[in-house]
Amino acid sequence: MDDVEAGKAAFLKLLAEVAPGARAVIPSAATQDNFLIAVSTAGGRAFLTVPEDDLIDMVDDDAIADAVRARIEEALAKIGG
Repeated sequence: MDDVEAGKAAFLKLLAEVAPGARAVIPSAATQDNFLIAVSTAGGRAFLTVPEDDLIDMVDDDAIADAVRARIEEALAKIGG
């Protein structure tokens, strides 16, 4: 598994911890070094941008993982998830 795939798996694991019923669509490649990720629940859909470096580094860096978790929680709060 390459670094990006490991980061995507870590993102999905975080999402499952924050909101077990939520789903995410992560693009196969970054655009301008960012991933525009769609997160959806029964209440709707929100988008969040995660820099490619953060997605890769969150696997080994708890501070970055916490920041990504906060972005997920913020996106879910917008849709009531």
